[in-house]
Amino acid sequence: MKNQIKLLVVPLLLLITTSAVYPQEATQEPEPGMLRNPLNANSGADPWLTYYEGNYYLATTTGSSILVMRQSPTLAGLKTAPIMQIYAETDPSRCCNMWAPEFHLLDGPNGLRWYYYYSAGTSGTLDNQRSHVLESAGTDPMGPYTYKGRLFDPQNDVWSIDGSVLQLNDALYFLFSSWVDEEQQLFIAPMSDPWTLSGSRHLLSRPEYDWERVGLNVNEGPVALQHDDQTFIIYSASYCVTPDYKLGMLTYNGGDPLDAESWVKNPKPVFERSDENGVFGPGHNSFFTSPDGTESWIAYHANDTVTGACDNGRTTRAQQFTWNEDGTPNFGTPVSIETVIDAPSGDMGIDPRPDFEQVGASRLRAFGLSGAYLSHMDFVVRVGFDGNSLDARFILAPGLADADAVSIESVSFPSYYIIHRDNVIVLAPDDGSEGFHGSATWNVREGLADSEWISFESYDVPGSYLGQKFGVMALVAITDASTEREREDATFFEER
Repeated sequence: MKNQIKLLVVPLLLLITTSAVYPQEATQEPEPGMLRNPLNANSGADPWLTYYEGNYYLATTTGSSILVMRQSPTLAGLKTAPIMQIYAETDPSRCCNMWAPEFHLLDGPNGLRWYYYYSAGTSGTLDNQRSHVLESAGTDPMGPYTYKGRLFDPQNDVWSIDGSVLQLNDALYFLFSSWVDEEQQLFIAPMSDPWTLSGSRHLLSRPEYDWERVGLNVNEGPVALQHDDQTFIIYSASYCVTPDYKLGMLTYNGGDPLDAESWVKNPKPVFERSDENGVFGPGHNSFFTSPDGTESWIAYHANDTVTGACDNGRTTRAQQFTWNEDGTPNFGTPVSIETVIDAPSGDMGIDPRPDFEQVGASRLRAFGLSGAYLSHMDFVVRVGFDGNSLDARFILAPGLADADAVSIESVSFPSYYIIHRDNVIVLAPDDGSEGFHGSATWNVREGLADSEWISFESYDVPGSYLGQKFGVMALVAITDASTEREREDATFFEER
């Protein structure tokens, strides 16, 4: 069967090799200090990107029960930097649907610490989302982190997402978004420390213009931006499912930050779709400065097509912006993913993957259940009917323990692989260990139930296969005494 394995592996190797050049100059290596968007192939929604002490740090929405981050000394290097899990939650009251991560370095009661804000709720519904925060043990953005608490207004303990912080006039404020009747509005509340609200929420902005009311009436994702003694809040407007998701701006005019009259809304959006450049739904942003401190940059998510949705298909993009004579930001137009741009000033990294579209992916159709595919949810591998989801797409990469075998890498979570752990099949990040590499490697065999299909035999537990037991994906020993059903549940068809 070794020749069959190589047939699966070689095309992927060719794809990886050819992706290291710009498509418009196929024979030329990428130049230092240049890059192309996006910064990830998928799962790039709600990006929070910071440059700190020689490294870029990027976190995006996982929609699961874990929070992750990437670290790289170059912006382009984030594309291939390993995804590191920084926190996992098991409390059922806040276990799931983790959205909109942000991490801020704040001087709180415990000294200088990173505070990681995010939205989370309960399994099976999006109706219980609330705002939460972690605290780092020191000043490393990668943590370790511990759960610090839930941020809420006791008088309005309601659905709350997209938490962020504003430091203004020697005080700390919490910014967030909540639904009120048919509108998703922005609110601000005072804070006594980085994890505690000290007063009730106050309305900051509501969707009033037509451009804020496409699909649904939405103001969300508030982020503070400060420059030359001016303070702005950049927020996302309209429904994220539509290509008209965009950015709006509030300008602080003095006075009490809790008073909506202290903020002036720009009557027009400040960053929106570009049909000419093929960028749709740009929004939910963050800001960072170049390594030498001379340039201002925005990171945001967007889709490549007008039919893109509010899902894992959104990718992270970054570009420089400038400042107008009146001190307001000029974000310009979102750049095309076909455009090669200068990296941030002081960053001479080489783009390791200029063209994500050249990386192939497969779906693994289940023999034992018609219309079902191998996929994952909350990092548990399963067989389900969500074959069109990115969570049902995998890269059959050269085996981590043996290049003549394969490792099954998630498209939604690059560097996460299907492994067996205590006989249960899960999705887990590569920790670099020999044991992990063994459990993440599979020999591709002739299908146990149909020779035209394939089965995956464990590399480090020969005779056991990727299959099912009691309806759960498991490592199953296949012998002459195995039932027909056991063989069917361990048989798949690769669809490219």
